[in-house]
Amino acid sequence: MPTVTRLVLAALFLLAAATSHAATYGSEALLRGLWTNAQLAGSPADRVVTKPWAQPPDHSPPARLTPETLLPPVPGSLREVIRRVNPAKGERLVALTFDLCERATNVAGYQNEIINHLRAQRIPATFFAGGKWMRSHPEKAMQLMADPLFEIGDHAWTHANMAVVDDAEARRQVLWTQAQYELLRGELARRAADRGLSAEMAAVPPVPRLFRLPYGRNSARTLDLLADLGLPVIQWDVLGEWDDGSGSPRKSAEYAMKRVHPGSIILLHANAVPKNTQLVVPILTRLLAAAGYRFVTVSDLLRAGTPDTVRDGYFAKPGDNVQYDTLFLGGGTQHPRPTDAKHQ
Repeated sequence: MPTVTRLVLAALFLLAAATSHAATYGSEALLRGLWTNAQLAGSPADRVVTKPWAQPPDHSPPARLTPETLLPPVPGSLREVIRRVNPAKGERLVALTFDLCERATNVAGYQNEIINHLRAQRIPATFFAGGKWMRSHPEKAMQLMADPLFEIGDHAWTHANMAVVDDAEARRQVLWTQAQYELLRGELARRAADRGLSAEMAAVPPVPRLFRLPYGRNSARTLDLLADLGLPVIQWDVLGEWDDGSGSPRKSAEYAMKRVHPGSIILLHANAVPKNTQLVVPILTRLLAAAGYRFVTVSDLLRAGTPDTVRDGYFAKPGDNVQYDTLFLGGGTQHPRPTDAKHQ
């Protein structure tokens, strides 16, 4: 398909999503038609995280280097780092977001307990998936893509630090991830066709439409690059996994509740790192519901109001993530090397 045609189709898709009451992300018929309840529930094996540097770093690309669907540039109002949204009607809306990170130096996990809780409670959420993570976990990635509760965003191929890598690598990190998503969506479409469910694929977005910065780091240059690739940059204003050293899930949830406001975006992870997130999420969602908050995806939150933006991303205060520029190797794509036998 010619590039111009792809751009037009993508623009029309985004326009339709923006003017509808709520976007669609998948189909219950598709999800339940392709997997059994047991397959969706998963097992402890899903949560295994391999040790960094147990194998040589994997920087290999996906089977296709560029996506077939290209998104139109992001409008001016969404070209900075979005930390939260001010709901136009003052609604008590909140977006739970889960990163699915995976660097070149290991294979991350899939915290099935979190996803099972969200499904059981019918809680929408947005998952920012790394491209390599999707390639390492194709079945789980496709299940998330097919689920109407969940939205999928782009989290770079191998978690590259966008404040450190050059423009060429930044583009690769983004486009390889978009292409990997498309490859899995193609496999999902083939399975749907085999079950007579092809019509349900219309609800599955052709590519991710949001981006999350690894380490929350960016530069003005990469903000422009991401905006030109059609991806609004979604940060957060609430840390869902704060730890005072006690490892207490309740303290993490209470810390988040003290900082949440209508339109907040909460940062969490679903790749089995940190280890206690599956214990935090049920407590946090219970507290949020009791306080009158309604859960929405990030895209639905953006449609509900105007974003609060900054030029430079951060965790809780400006500059608190600069240390990651040197802590992780290979432009952020590799763990620090083990320094003693216990880490081998």
